[in-house]
Amino acid sequence: MLENHPKLKEIRFTLYRIFKNPTAFMGFALLLVFTFIAVFAPKIAPPKNLSNPYMIPHHGYSVTPKAPSEKHIFGTTTGQYDIFYGIVWGTRTAFRIGIFVISIALLIGVSIGTIAGYYGGIIDEIIMRLVDVVFAIPFLVLAMAIVVAFGRGLDNIMYAIAAVAWRNYVRVIRSGILTLRDQDFIQAAKIMGVSDIKIMIRHIIPNAVFPVMVIAFMECGSVVLTAAFMSFLGLGAPKGYADWGQMVAMARNYIVGPPGDPLKFWYTIIIPGTAIILFVLAWNLIGDALRDAFDPKLRRQ
Repeated sequence: MLENHPKLKEIRFTLYRIFKNPTAFMGFALLLVFTFIAVFAPKIAPPKNLSNPYMIPHHGYSVTPKAPSEKHIFGTTTGQYDIFYGIVWGTRTAFRIGIFVISIALLIGVSIGTIAGYYGGIIDEIIMRLVDVVFAIPFLVLAMAIVVAFGRGLDNIMYAIAAVAWRNYVRVIRSGILTLRDQDFIQAAKIMGVSDIKIMIRHIIPNAVFPVMVIAFMECGSVVLTAAFMSFLGLGAPKGYADWGQMVAMARNYIVGPPGDPLKFWYTIIIPGTAIILFVLAWNLIGDALRDAFDPKLRRQ
């Protein structure tokens, strides 16, 4: 009976473990909302510049933001850039940053960590000492140094973060492989003449990758936050680009309003800031749910 197959039963149990967690519903709901906005961005906020839809349209050149109105429901920021348009198209930018950086970091980290854990010996020592050197430099400092060396820009920020983020996955995947490589089913595959590449791809990685995936989900939001911070410092996209960090940077002079009305320009900071917080929160909640579902100590409780 297919429905009683052990793998299907395990998948159903895993999904039950994930979705019985109320925070998982919140995380997936938030992520679904952001996905909807990103997919239907051209319908929600039709671009005026079809050749570069990520450039936020602006209506004038006044440095003073304008309050939300019927024409600009979220108001405008410095340079009269429309905040609503920036939030909508900035969602696509956030997904592009998170998915690209985590994909590259996973590919590098899992590959290197698998080689180190599987072969051990001098190969493991060389790789792990290299990882220790990378870990010795603070994450943000190293990423910013790479961006400064290669020039500002959102693409360079993504490459820089990916070039540093892989180190987190090497140690995690290696620790899992160290406990797997001496298992009977791995030794049996070696005796049968299965190549090392096939053993790593078909047997080692699938059984050791779950902790790495949990970290990847949680860091997908964190890398967006890091990229937003670097854009705030002026290392990211050019002015007017639909990037949440860039939008906060454009409003930095209006974090505090004029004397007697300090919250007059609250929308220039609160709206893009809330978008960043909710995006990061969605990935963190999903990561927490996956951790509880795959943790062997909690899985059968």
